[in-house]
Amino acid sequence: MRAEVSRTCSIRTMKLYALYAVLAMASRRLGLVVAFQPSASFSVHNELHRHSNTELFSTTEEAPATAVAGTSDYKAPQAEIDRRRNLAIISHPDSGKTTMTEKLLLYGGALQQAGAVRQKAEQRATASDFMEMEQERGISISSTVMNFDYEGLRINILDTPGHQDFSEDTYRALAAADNAVMLLDGAKGLEPQTRKLFEVCRMRNLPLFTFVNKLDRPALTPYELMDEIESEFGLETHPILWPIGDGDRFKGVLDRLTNIVHIYQKPAKRGAKAEVVEVPLEDEARLKELIGDEELFDKLQEDAEILEELLNPLDMDRVLAADQSPLFFGSAMTNFGVQLFLDKFCEMGVKPVGRTAVKKDDKPKKKKAAASEGEEEKEKGELVPPEFGEFSGFVFKTQANLDPKHRDRLAYVRIVSGIYEKGMKVGHSRSKQSKKYNLAQAQALFGNDRDAVAEAYPGDVIGINNPGNFAIGDTLYSGKEALAYPGIPSFSPEKFAYIRNPNPSTYKAFQKGLDQLLDEGAVQCLRQRNDEGGGPLMLAAVGQLQFEVVQARLQSEYGVESLLEPLTYTLARWVDGGWDALEKADADGKLFGILIVQDRWKRPVLLFRNDWKAESLAQEEKYLELKPWSSPPSVDD
Repeated sequence: MRAEVSRTCSIRTMKLYALYAVLAMASRRLGLVVAFQPSASFSVHNELHRHSNTELFSTTEEAPATAVAGTSDYKAPQAEIDRRRNLAIISHPDSGKTTMTEKLLLYGGALQQAGAVRQKAEQRATASDFMEMEQERGISISSTVMNFDYEGLRINILDTPGHQDFSEDTYRALAAADNAVMLLDGAKGLEPQTRKLFEVCRMRNLPLFTFVNKLDRPALTPYELMDEIESEFGLETHPILWPIGDGDRFKGVLDRLTNIVHIYQKPAKRGAKAEVVEVPLEDEARLKELIGDEELFDKLQEDAEILEELLNPLDMDRVLAADQSPLFFGSAMTNFGVQLFLDKFCEMGVKPVGRTAVKKDDKPKKKKAAASEGEEEKEKGELVPPEFGEFSGFVFKTQANLDPKHRDRLAYVRIVSGIYEKGMKVGHSRSKQSKKYNLAQAQALFGNDRDAVAEAYPGDVIGINNPGNFAIGDTLYSGKEALAYPGIPSFSPEKFAYIRNPNPSTYKAFQKGLDQLLDEGAVQCLRQRNDEGGGPLMLAAVGQLQFEVVQARLQSEYGVESLLEPLTYTLARWVDGGWDALEKADADGKLFGILIVQDRWKRPVLLFRNDWKAESLAQEEKYLELKPWSSPPSVDD
């Protein structure tokens, strides 16, 4: 019903746009003024739109959370909190996401010349796509953190992979974000991966900005793009930058907040900033001369009138509630509209927000009595605001070999509250409360470049050396009270293959490489039941490209070759009921045609060849407690 009403409203909107455009054009030629009062139907979808939460991604609980009380040992100055902004960039592959990241860095002063995804001889490679395979294929395969100072603010950008095979890495990066920008190809509009990532943003109620890219190429009309977003997502867009033409006739953009038209000229040097001429919309004579196209000039004047009359006003409360999306048009490749977007984001983007955490203790948890009923007690969460007096943060990514010479491992930590200080001691959510870890050094991240930092604040993403104890989803905290933020589970893999070392002389390098790459969580490791390490190793991944990345990195970073033997299974389920439950099902003949394996923590996993078999087993043998995802166990188990 909601979708039908939303589409009806959108179609009606487009018809009114078209009708008003005709009237406006005629009135201008006759020297008349046409007044138009928009119908109430334009706001119908506002009442229909609802936010949804999911336990898998949301950082809030359904029940109202109460702020935890804290000491002031590591309390962050309010001024440092207020000047932080972070932004995740999401898109379908080849929408220009990495190019957009480079241009934001260029205009933010972090680069002197923007790199190119597929660089020519005179161009440098991108700062965010630093892996050899990324540069060879021209795609992002891993999320990257870039930070810089701009206009008194500290900006953290998370450039995420667009390819669906690496979507799990994108979901993890979104857990660390407070804002997101959805990048669209102006010629293609909404695409499959964009739709999936939008749903994740909606689940987390992230304020969402929309940037329609590649206006230097022929594109859909702005009205068509607005209608598509509204009809499919139920999300109202409010244009901030409005394009003047597209393709070869793309002249610039109108800033609707200031009524200043920005006419662009391509930069003289590839990768440099574009030259811009700013003209007030009211200065029609000069504007007409600079545009140099009477049809585009008339269209700009008509569009400006239509948008002023028909659109709901920009409402920042609705933007922060993810109920309205500021809309921008431009071209990252030619630098048109990029700096304007950066400036507006700095004004509109939400500063660091708190996360809901649960208090932990060392008491062993009893197995629920009503397991067969599928009922599980939820631990009550409490809101930890950025102003909380203790340091806390969570690991959302791990990376090996940012410095190949030292074979290092780094954990990416999003700081939620308090101050990080060099040499501080912290607790770990999967370790006993009495066990503390010394954070001797942290680094500010810029692709694969790092600078040591003595202090960091809420909203920052820092890299800390990972001795092997820190896993994705772990919480680090100071103070006497142990905290744990919601975990970031691994997704159910859909591709499986044995990986073998064809050269026994490289056994140690092969094993070390696999161990470090597996720690990143890009792929998972499985073995046959009762295998203590001597049998064949099985890799499990969401997509085929993840296997290729593992093989390529083993070769380039560890100097070892590998062979893959694909398996025909298509999904995995973790047996939360444990080995006893699995043995019962196996003895009863319920696991025929299903492969029994164990994960790296020796927990039982079942591999299936189709969804039907997995669903029927889950329904018939509820005591197995099958789950499509897993989280690391306690370090002390």
